[in-house]
Amino acid sequence: MIFSGIYTLLSVPVFGVLYVFTAIGVVFVIPLSWINAKRLVQFLTMVWAKIVFIIIGKNLRVYGKENISKNEKYIVLANHASLFDIVAIISFFPQVSWFGHERLLNVPIFGKFLKMTDYVPFREPTVTNTRHMLEQLMEKSKNQSVALFPEGTRTTSGKINPFYRGFIYLFKTRNISILPVTLNGFYDLKPKNRFYINFGSKLEVVIHKPIPKEELINKSDREIIDTLKTVIESAYHIKDNTNGRGE
Repeated sequence: MIFSGIYTLLSVPVFGVLYVFTAIGVVFVIPLSWINAKRLVQFLTMVWAKIVFIIIGKNLRVYGKENISKNEKYIVLANHASLFDIVAIISFFPQVSWFGHERLLNVPIFGKFLKMTDYVPFREPTVTNTRHMLEQLMEKSKNQSVALFPEGTRTTSGKINPFYRGFIYLFKTRNISILPVTLNGFYDLKPKNRFYINFGSKLEVVIHKPIPKEELINKSDREIIDTLKTVIESAYHIKDNTNGRGE
């Protein structure tokens, strides 16, 4: 109870600093996006993401970077617990086009930032909207990796929610591997149903080995989902973020 009060007081100025810092970043990046300096924009977004964790006093540990090949494109799938999930992945893998809820584009400053990172918003799943979203994702996946959260929304319990099958269509229409990613500590850091940042949380990212298309293509949709969810859950824990891992 005492810590929650202290964390709430600390979170207010920290959120203010984050918004100001992000706004400054947007001002610098907008001209670069106009001239299509994509690589430089990606580099700056990676720097921005790393500094975000410095501002909130977090040491983000990333395991398995060797599983990412610079010459390959992936569908990146990760569990979802916090607004900081996207920031975490951008901090080590900025070369992705994000697919997520449209409402994130309405977040002050952060929404503008997402628009400059090839964000594809999820809209009401009508026939027309679904076709348009898939067309956008397919177009993006021709030139770069695509990242999404198969749960669809952030968990409110800390447990990984059931996966939707939307990503499977994209997977089946492209010769592309799936890169599973496990995010630990982010529910403890800042879930969607709590205002303050838990500055005592410990964060880590586990990048699993890519799963090539040929290993999954003959499986049913349910089997594909179960396989990927099992991989992501295999490294997932809510509280003890140092379990089994050293400095």
